[in-house]
Amino acid sequence: MTKTLVEQTNGIVGCSPTEMVQQLGGLYAAAISRGDPVYRIPAVMLWGMPGVGKSQGVRQLADYIQRATGKKTVVTDVRLLLFNPIDLRGIPTADQNKQFAIWLRPKIFDMSPERDTVNILFLDEISAAPPSVQAAAYQITLDRVIGEHRLPDNCIVIAAGNRVTDKSVAYKMPKALSNRMLHLQIDVDFDSWKQWALAQKLDLRVVGFLTARQNALCTFDGGNDDVAYATPRSWEMVSNVLLEGSYNDAKAAYPLIAGLVGIGLANEFCSWCRTHATLPDVNKILAGIPQPMPTSPDALYATVRLLSAAVGNCQDREKTRVLVAYSTKLPPDYTASLYKELLSKGEAVKRQLMQIPDFVRWVSTHAGLF
Repeated sequence: MTKTLVEQTNGIVGCSPTEMVQQLGGLYAAAISRGDPVYRIPAVMLWGMPGVGKSQGVRQLADYIQRATGKKTVVTDVRLLLFNPIDLRGIPTADQNKQFAIWLRPKIFDMSPERDTVNILFLDEISAAPPSVQAAAYQITLDRVIGEHRLPDNCIVIAAGNRVTDKSVAYKMPKALSNRMLHLQIDVDFDSWKQWALAQKLDLRVVGFLTARQNALCTFDGGNDDVAYATPRSWEMVSNVLLEGSYNDAKAAYPLIAGLVGIGLANEFCSWCRTHATLPDVNKILAGIPQPMPTSPDALYATVRLLSAAVGNCQDREKTRVLVAYSTKLPPDYTASLYKELLSKGEAVKRQLMQIPDFVRWVSTHAGLF
């Protein structure tokens, strides 16, 4: 169990999105592989502050299940805050003899019941939905039915919402209902986020800045009235703005960045990006193209962050060798800092580095810096 996995809030276990995927993914994949019906596993309730990655985690969970079982996994994402009760139950109409009312099945129940498919019904923002919508959603969550409509046996039900302590719009869940669900709290975890960000190819300026300022990943404060604040979600949107707008100079996008993470962090980020603009191009380093060596402490520190991020996303031994060859020319303190980071990335990276002569020679020569 990792450190975050044993921390508790309100009597439930806190975990990162990655840990949630591993825990639930292993549970569902084992049941599906045995041919057991997934409805025997309790409905899941994910708690967490806004923007922490609950929705992204559910999509990662779907990918995990699909890889582990080989079955097509389909997510039906329902944002309950935008729904009315009739959107869940369907529209009433007369039967063929015009004697009784029947309910047209809502779109969210349009799921394949076939054995080669796994469905995930994701009821997001359940704690913020009006009580009338919550009542309908809880019937789906607990009984897998609403009115005369029933979920197929291959459907996993997961709900998510903000905590009352987050000062968002949230209604307290009744005890009788909460006792019938499996609860997990999703917490902010930088290492988990960085791994995801590199896999999703977020703008490296965002990844590099947050590697240097990890506590800036989430600045949510339920007692603060600011509408723009940093969360994993808002930093992803900053990356999208920079990439979609092709902003080579982040300062040109300053009003947009401030509108996502707040003025203070926008100033810090744009200042960091000015330093970033003077840094060597990591992609060119990996391609073996000579790059200048930075000289200022800020630029050297930022270069270490970028090189560390590049190795985290690089599975090519030759590219890692070229990167190490460049890094050995940094001032020794900065090279040592980089290598400490690389060695902490796990056994796979460590084995790869130990096969590179430049790395082994440098470490043996500068052992006193470790």
